[in-house]
Amino acid sequence: MSQDTNEPAKGAVEGTDTLAAKPTRSTRDLTKAAVSGWLGTAMEFMDFQLYSLAAAIVFNRIFFPDVSPAIGLIAAMATYGVGYVARLVGAIYFGRMGDRIGRKKVLFITIAMMGASTTLIGALPTYDAIGILAPILLVALRLVQGFGAGAEIAGATVMLVEYAPDKRRGLIGSLVSLGTNSGTLAASGIWAILLVVLTDDQLVSWGWRIPFLASFFLMLFAIWLRSNLKESPVFEERADVVDGVALTRDEIDKTDAETKESVLESGLKQRKGRAFFVALGLRFGQAGNSGLIQTFLVGYIASTLLLDKSIATTAIVYGSLLGFVTIPVIGILGDKFGRRPIYMILSAATMVLAFPLIYLVTSGNNATLVIAVVLALNIGVLGLFSLESVTMAELFGARTRFTQLALAKEIGGILATAIGPLMAATLTAVTGSWWPIAAMLVVYSAITLVSAYLAPETRGRDLVRLDDAI
Repeated sequence: MSQDTNEPAKGAVEGTDTLAAKPTRSTRDLTKAAVSGWLGTAMEFMDFQLYSLAAAIVFNRIFFPDVSPAIGLIAAMATYGVGYVARLVGAIYFGRMGDRIGRKKVLFITIAMMGASTTLIGALPTYDAIGILAPILLVALRLVQGFGAGAEIAGATVMLVEYAPDKRRGLIGSLVSLGTNSGTLAASGIWAILLVVLTDDQLVSWGWRIPFLASFFLMLFAIWLRSNLKESPVFEERADVVDGVALTRDEIDKTDAETKESVLESGLKQRKGRAFFVALGLRFGQAGNSGLIQTFLVGYIASTLLLDKSIATTAIVYGSLLGFVTIPVIGILGDKFGRRPIYMILSAATMVLAFPLIYLVTSGNNATLVIAVVLALNIGVLGLFSLESVTMAELFGARTRFTQLALAKEIGGILATAIGPLMAATLTAVTGSWWPIAAMLVVYSAITLVSAYLAPETRGRDLVRLDDAI
């Protein structure tokens, strides 16, 4: 990043008297941004993984006890899915706020909302205590949790990628993915321990509350950390940002009329939409595969295959541990060879391996089940997520990056991650077979493969530019 403080800032609009030094960030600032982004996404995915595993393992008995196991699993997956609707609303609301007033303020709000709602889930009374009000309150808190989370990972991604040096964006941006992996691992590890240490009666009566209530302390640390974080240098350097707030279109037009020249040109005139749909397609594979592998398979292994509940969570833990190698390696490969070729290789590999891996999951051999889940998680989910963190940020222009990235992630989440487990539960119940799971993995990955083929190469793109990459 430039250390020259003698030039006018790009954030000073031409034709005005506002002059400022170009924003500079030290290694310490980058470290704070990296830890903040990692911790925020770790907390988001820990919260959601805690919920998804609880939905798959115990919520069908705690909040939906008066239905059959199959219907209870479908109902629990449905409560898991409603959070993604709230995430979309949060993406719109907080995404626009982040593009208008900065990334830091939004990230402070979202982490507080997520943490508070997750903690309160752990304090909910059960269906036996208050009847139908229990699942209603569960859904309400899930909606609040989703509203805050709708812009959390997008904001953390934007902040970290905008801080990173050009040639190391893939590696540094992968820290966001490491955060998701850390959160998934923490949640899966906690549930794995609970399943081993507690009896089934203890787990159902009070044990499930422990991880939700304990998340309160992580929330306090995350809030403290973000209160000491500097704003993104790219946001401050934008041509349409004056005194820390982005000008509206009317304000820009007025400035143009007064100065008789355009200060934003292509960023405002470019036809929007193409980059968004490419990003949405890139999101589909990772989001859809994640919902099937990290959420649905856990419940399917326990309730349909009737295997010990700890087997699936142990497989997720092993897969997440391997992910600490997979994620940065994919980030480095993306920096070296570009985003597109690595995207296409991972998507194609997932398509080829989908049926063999799901067959191994259902084979009845616990060892091959664990290996299959570990491979599917790292190739079809974590590897793609490492690329997604940086590629989607590079696709969008600086003026609408937060909003478009958040919307692409959350719409993809609704269409793939939220609906996927519910659809998989329905299709496997109707067919009585495992093949719909593999077929869905193939479809999701094929959409990402085509999108990667159509996408431009974004490695090294100037993130201060206001126009999209396509």
